[in-house]
Amino acid sequence: MGARREALIVGGGIAGAVAAVALHRAGFTATVLEAYGKEADGIGGELMLAPNGMAALATIGIDGPVAAVGTATPRMVMETGAGRRLGAFEDLPGLPASRTFIRANLHRTLLDVAVGEGVQIRYGKRLTGYTDRGDSVAATFADGTTAEGDVLVGADGIRSTVRTLLDPHAPQPRYTGLIGLGGWVPDVGLPSTEGAMHLAYGKKAFLGYRIDDDGTAGWFANVPSARMMTATQARAIPDAEWLRRLRELFAGDRLPALRILDRAGSGHLVNVGGLQDMPPVPVWHRGPVALVGDAAHATSPSSGQGASLAIESAVELARCLRDLPVAEAFAAYETLRRPRVERVIAQTARVNRDKAPGPVGRLLRDLLFPLAMRAFYDPEKMMGWMHRHVIEWDRPAGATDIVRGGR
Repeated sequence: MGARREALIVGGGIAGAVAAVALHRAGFTATVLEAYGKEADGIGGELMLAPNGMAALATIGIDGPVAAVGTATPRMVMETGAGRRLGAFEDLPGLPASRTFIRANLHRTLLDVAVGEGVQIRYGKRLTGYTDRGDSVAATFADGTTAEGDVLVGADGIRSTVRTLLDPHAPQPRYTGLIGLGGWVPDVGLPSTEGAMHLAYGKKAFLGYRIDDDGTAGWFANVPSARMMTATQARAIPDAEWLRRLRELFAGDRLPALRILDRAGSGHLVNVGGLQDMPPVPVWHRGPVALVGDAAHATSPSSGQGASLAIESAVELARCLRDLPVAEAFAAYETLRRPRVERVIAQTARVNRDKAPGPVGRLLRDLLFPLAMRAFYDPEKMMGWMHRHVIEWDRPAGATDIVRGGR
């Protein structure tokens, strides 16, 4: 085996941690460079990894420790605010179960796996620039230090510094029209949802909830708002006020929202502010630098695919770099990934519109959705392309990958 190449990974979130492990498996020495000055333990709400996300982790052999910190969630139930069931979606047969995670637990597990692989994680490294040296790249940081590697991977999220440095004309995140709130409530006193996530279209807001066998309720709400609020702006409003607003929004619905909210105390509210996604990003790579995860293709949380797609992209990028020269590897990676992620983003935009219709739109949705489910819903046709996606880690990447994207 030849000398290990050096990969600099800017951003220590989910995409960065998985990229580090996958690149390590692909023959790189990976260093994660995180802007924050310490580990971001305890940050974030719930998220779901779909079967394709779990399958991507399995390709690099780390699905076991990840699955252990999540809860199997193989079923989603759609309902109206009046409690009327619109339809249900089961995981497709033969696939890993979807799993729901407290984001902090998932992140902590991925970082532990990365460190166990020998990945170095350096905190307080806020990127300010990089220099393409032809056969290497040198990164500079706000603290005056530098780092050099064969490639630099921008895994620094929806407000990516790497993306802006790569293309100063890159688009900015766009607001979906929804504010995201959520949290956990122990001993809520409601029956278990038996592994199902319930997604409810209330009259004034959208509610997602699941209740574990021990009575713990995980929940989130999407609140329509014409005004975009950053997380900082949203958190400047006291938790008690947000909880009051949520109770008011769900007061006319026949949902467990009020029971959950009455047990949700101040200081335990997860408030992410305005939900955003990314329009198509024209430039994913240039020279020895490439984007991965939300830096390249952020979806709004409504997709249920944000983390899964980020994991897929991190693994596919490592596979391409393992087998191809850098320029060809990045071209193959983009060709394989771009059609798929942009299809998910476009589909999610339609879901977001369904969460905030007017009175007529809400009536039509609630009337037509069950009819459409009975008449047209084919699980394989609707979800197979998304959930059955497999990264062929053991197949060498080659020139054919540059023209066969969007499987």
